[in-house]
Amino acid sequence: MITKSMVAPEWWDFTTLDKDILDKAARLTEKDVARLGRKGFEVRFYDTVQELYCAEALEYISAWRQSTASSPAGICGPIGPTEQLPIVAQMVNAMDLNLKNCHFWGMDEWVLGNGREAGIDFPLGFAKADMDLCFNKIRKELRMPAENMHFPSVNSMKYCKSWDNARCVVMQGGQGETKHWAFNDPVKREGKYKNRPPTPEEYRRLGTRVVDLHPITLIQNARTSGGGVVQNVPTRAVTVGPIETWKAECVSIWHPGHHDNPFGMRLSTFMISNKISDSRVPMSLLADHPNVRYNFLRGALGTCTIEMH
Repeated sequence: MITKSMVAPEWWDFTTLDKDILDKAARLTEKDVARLGRKGFEVRFYDTVQELYCAEALEYISAWRQSTASSPAGICGPIGPTEQLPIVAQMVNAMDLNLKNCHFWGMDEWVLGNGREAGIDFPLGFAKADMDLCFNKIRKELRMPAENMHFPSVNSMKYCKSWDNARCVVMQGGQGETKHWAFNDPVKREGKYKNRPPTPEEYRRLGTRVVDLHPITLIQNARTSGGGVVQNVPTRAVTVGPIETWKAECVSIWHPGHHDNPFGMRLSTFMISNKISDSRVPMSLLADHPNVRYNFLRGALGTCTIEMH
């Protein structure tokens, strides 16, 4: 058993799992992955990028079409992937879909050095990305009221209460290289978790909160959003928690292939399918959610075979 992380010794992460689990995941073929679906866990494949992001955008439309004044509903959406966001705006405009009764929850936001969440003008900001890529592209007469748009903040009370005021039809997410959804990273090896990671039950009791980010997450966000300029990436964030995640009727995870690698996509799929919940792989905790979908771009699943470059 590996007991110390191979990449960040002061943290728990997937590299501290039993090697047998890691090896089994690495051996999975595309056909094996397709067969990992079970009751409560659906595995879908898309053959083209266009199909993938169109389907992701349609989850927004489907959720918002269910919303009424007496029974408000909405979607929780990620920054990563973001390619679906302009498509959402285009669909809303083409359909003349009035969003006055609809809701949206952002998943997470950076926490800056002043201890506050990033403002709407922060270049890497997630609320800024949602507004720039989607909501500001929707015609004014169709736009969602500002009070129905819920972005997490350091003082999270208002955000947390909003989850009880409208039905979250679906929570979308991507998968980071630490196998997180939102910024639900593995935890540091300190305090009561110095010699053991949180149990699944302990981790699932976490709500929206400020977190320290695993070094892998910092490198990933620098790579995907900032050309690798890691010094500009904040080291803390506020993130939607498992408590809110379990209030979503469905958790829909999208794998376009550039947020995590072929091994990582296989590992969380294998663990969820086999109900192996372990906080060192936060995504694996979704094994206990009653309705989870994994959506893969077929060509991005790749292989785990050795190929020298």
